[in-house]
Amino acid sequence: MGAGHDHHHGSVANAAHQHRGRLWAAFGLLATLMVVEAVAALHTGSLALLSDAGHMFTDVLGIGMALAAITATRRATGDPQRTFGLYRLEVLAALANAVLLSGVAIYVVIEAIRRFGDPHEVIAGPMLAVAVLGLLANIAAFALLRAGARESINLQGAYLEVLGDLLGSLGVIGAALLITVTDWWWADPLVAVAIGMFILPRTWRLARAAIRILVQAAPEHLQVTAVHDRLAAVPGVVEVHDLHVWTLTSGMEVASAHLTMAPGAEVGAVLTAARTALHDDFRIEHATLQIEPGAASGACGSIEW
Repeated sequence: MGAGHDHHHGSVANAAHQHRGRLWAAFGLLATLMVVEAVAALHTGSLALLSDAGHMFTDVLGIGMALAAITATRRATGDPQRTFGLYRLEVLAALANAVLLSGVAIYVVIEAIRRFGDPHEVIAGPMLAVAVLGLLANIAAFALLRAGARESINLQGAYLEVLGDLLGSLGVIGAALLITVTDWWWADPLVAVAIGMFILPRTWRLARAAIRILVQAAPEHLQVTAVHDRLAAVPGVVEVHDLHVWTLTSGMEVASAHLTMAPGAEVGAVLTAARTALHDDFRIEHATLQIEPGAASGACGSIEW
């Protein structure tokens, strides 16, 4: 016999949906500044400003994917063929976001290295003005996305990009000021390299987190052996097997397990205690637990995955 417990599948998606208005505001703001920075980069010849515009493009694309994932998740909730909805779209969007941002960062670093050998003259005045506008836009977007970043891996991806872009704008401002005062043209590719090297480790961490979810690895903060031992300690349970713990999407851990009962144990009491242990000790709110009489332990036909 088996039982499942679902404490609102849509809690994470609803949390992300609550930030939809802020996402749209950040999307519009950054899209506008992205165009301004790209045009200004071509006019001034600044690689640092171009890298900041490229980074801002991935910000816009990332937020757009977050909005698309939230919309698709909401629409798929009632589809009986999608028993878990489309929550994984959020994770796929975050992974695509990380890959795109890594590509931009690598390109900027390679181009900057080329420029070290042949520094390009940069028009510092417009570069500085646009970089200041970019900084203000990123501060606003940073504030809009900060709350949602705690609740969703996809929003976290957009948030990290805006954070990196904010620091990038500061670097472009510094380079423009340095060029204005000293005519040291190497400041432009140097800042471009710094922006790229700042971006890469963060995007790789985001990609790693997304891949862990996609391959259904257990959450990093949770030890499967500890879950096993806790379930085995539930009164009435004599054995735990076929235990699987994975993440459906950010903030939504899922578990399944077979519990062999001691003779005379009450099914309802064992299920309630096991669910409570998973919820209270590990914050696992969706668990599918199969209860087996002690005599059926050897006949379970457990599958090792």
